[in-house]
Amino acid sequence: MILDRYFARRFVQSFLVIGAVFLTLILLIDLIEQLRRFEGVDVSFGQLFSLTLLNAPAAISEILPLLMILSTIVLFVGLARSSELVVTRAIGRSGIRALVAPVAVALVIGGLAVTTLNPIVAATAERYQRLADTYRTGGPSVLSLSGEGLWLRQGSADGQSVIHATGFGGDGVTLFGVTILSYAKDGGPTQQIIAESAQLQDDVWLLNKVKIWPLTGGVNPETNAEDYETIKLPTTLTQDRIRDSLGRRESISIYDLPEMITQLEQAGFSTKQHEVWLQIELARPLFLVAMVLVGAAFTMRHARFGGTGVAVLAAVLLGFSLYFIRNFAQILGENGQIPVALAAWAPPIAAIMLTLGLLLHAEDG
Repeated sequence: MILDRYFARRFVQSFLVIGAVFLTLILLIDLIEQLRRFEGVDVSFGQLFSLTLLNAPAAISEILPLLMILSTIVLFVGLARSSELVVTRAIGRSGIRALVAPVAVALVIGGLAVTTLNPIVAATAERYQRLADTYRTGGPSVLSLSGEGLWLRQGSADGQSVIHATGFGGDGVTLFGVTILSYAKDGGPTQQIIAESAQLQDDVWLLNKVKIWPLTGGVNPETNAEDYETIKLPTTLTQDRIRDSLGRRESISIYDLPEMITQLEQAGFSTKQHEVWLQIELARPLFLVAMVLVGAAFTMRHARFGGTGVAVLAAVLLGFSLYFIRNFAQILGENGQIPVALAAWAPPIAAIMLTLGLLLHAEDG
């Protein structure tokens, strides 16, 4: 147990140091990207830096497999150069047994990533989107689904509008049974619009069979209501932003994802992407374990054998290959070409089996 704790401590130290280095690089690169993205918008440096910080958890979550494999490489290369692996084998402990501590730490980190980091990423991603919309248009644009249909909120310099639709065309641009309630800057309602359908065209909603009620003080809404065959209503929403809002899985906590899948089914949307994402998140601890085994398979040997640089490069390349295979399987699952469980669980399990075979071959010949 003392030796296991020692290996675990060394692994955690490597993980924290490499994580800090990558976090610093991510913050610098993303800050430059925010400066470019909001060029010409009246936003202070402090606001841009806060957006950068909100993006950081999502970036760390995305590169966790890379951090895991690099931490493993640093650990075992260091143990090999100091001959600690030789001493470990000399006391009768096999290299496979020495992997217990790093694998256990990887499982813990993976569990924390699913149960803790995932909700943090969801909250910060949602907060980032709200702030970005506010800085660009003066108000957030929000989409939500419920059993009553689709809800949208768009902001502009003139105020806010809440849009409710009982049906969605599925093409990202058509709504049915539309009700729009507009508010002034001071928060008071200005008008209510009911339309049979609405189509998003460029920067406007094209409303069909429309009735408008004014809601300003001292005016009888029904007496002053007006009917139109079609009208155009300016909007800050775009087709891509609506689709992104529906498919922005990273902004949904894993605890809320099952309910979101149910709501999407009730609203008539495809749930394949969200189902695959849920299973991939649940399989994340196994995938991180696979990354540890990949790093160990190429670096658990004595430094005197040479070829350390080639071994490190091979481990990193294999890790990237497994990462892309997992993404490819995810795409196949989202398109319905393979079952959801197979898309999420097959890559990490296959990677573990492959690397265990490499380790057993290296240990026992």
